[in-house]
Amino acid sequence: MSETENDSSKNELNKNDKIKELSSVEIRSSRARIYCLTVVGEIEGHIISPPTVKVTKYEHIIPELVRVEEDSEIDALMILLNTVGGDVEAGLAISELISSMKKPTVSIVLGGGHSIGVPLAVSTDFSLIVPSATMTVHPIRTTGTTITAPQTFEQMYKLQDRLISFVTKHSGIKEEKLRAMMLDSGNISNDMGTVLFGEEAVECGLINKIGGLSDAISHINSLVENEK
Repeated sequence: MSETENDSSKNELNKNDKIKELSSVEIRSSRARIYCLTVVGEIEGHIISPPTVKVTKYEHIIPELVRVEEDSEIDALMILLNTVGGDVEAGLAISELISSMKKPTVSIVLGGGHSIGVPLAVSTDFSLIVPSATMTVHPIRTTGTTITAPQTFEQMYKLQDRLISFVTKHSGIKEEKLRAMMLDSGNISNDMGTVLFGEEAVECGLINKIGGLSDAISHINSLVENEK
């Protein structure tokens, strides 16, 4: 086998590994080179999820985002979201990193962008949602042993304020509206919060536009051309 064939085989293997481990792929066209990252299942944070749960690991995503930002051959980032939520601090860490990128970024909410998926969806320069997708906005929750002291609840309130601040800063929704949706007791059975369908997420200012893959690629191409 020649050296060229060897390099080609290695590149193909690297692509397959990225799809398998990171659910990512690079799209190269005459207009732009786009890195497509998929966020699915549960956002895994400091605690390892059970092996039966499909997860997106933040320790995989964070260094990959750094690489994308510094790779001169990549023009833009597209994020496909279908997540039930997960670790709040891990999700916020990823969201903050995306929002601080200089390269053009676009997100699409597909099946769902629930819980911590909300700040992930709005962290990009432009966000889309397909009509059938849903997004759940609800208060901060905790699992496991909890010390029922005032300090515990104070920390939860502060974390919730961080989340609200991020979402309102990176979208068109007002803080009062977002808080009201989070504390709504009549929208979700046996729970607090609000479930938003595609059109509703756009109407309240959370997401920029209804659209799918072709719309996202078209918008990214426009952003890249403007950058150039």
